[in-house]
Amino acid sequence: MSSTSSPLSKVKILFVCLGNICRSPTAEGVFRNLVESEGLSDYFEIDSAGTAGYHIGDKADSRTLRHAAKRGYDLTAHRGKRIEADDLDYYDYIIMMDKSNYADVSALCTTQWRKLKLFMEFAPETGYTEVPDPYTEGPETFELVLDLCEAAAKGLLNYLKEKHLSHLQREEKA
Repeated sequence: MSSTSSPLSKVKILFVCLGNICRSPTAEGVFRNLVESEGLSDYFEIDSAGTAGYHIGDKADSRTLRHAAKRGYDLTAHRGKRIEADDLDYYDYIIMMDKSNYADVSALCTTQWRKLKLFMEFAPETGYTEVPDPYTEGPETFELVLDLCEAAAKGLLNYLKEKHLSHLQREEKA
């Protein structure tokens, strides 16, 4: 990770799904909430995007908002956007919800492929390799997405703390 002009270089994470109105905003909100609850907000920059441009500028899906709110996640500020090639240089980690998203983002890559991860890599105990798209599904799939995002967010944060946090704390003190 390279230093920026600020005294504290944040670990920059981008969550990616297809339309950026269901899964990736959920992952972003769950991860942001976890980071905030651990007092680590100063160490991370968190965002989300979609591989398709269907929902640029749109709020998160109303069902996503409703199910997230039941668990205490406020996703109302979210507005959909599409991943751009420049994002591959900017973000330290680009976390995809499924293998199709991974393939789409990989097609944009030249050398940044090491930044690409599937979100469920951080929660192998769930038995899921992908976060299912709830858009055309019922309420149970929105709940499953939240369950999976909560599990993977914990695994991702543990991974990032182990890999980056001691480095960030030394940098902040310098």
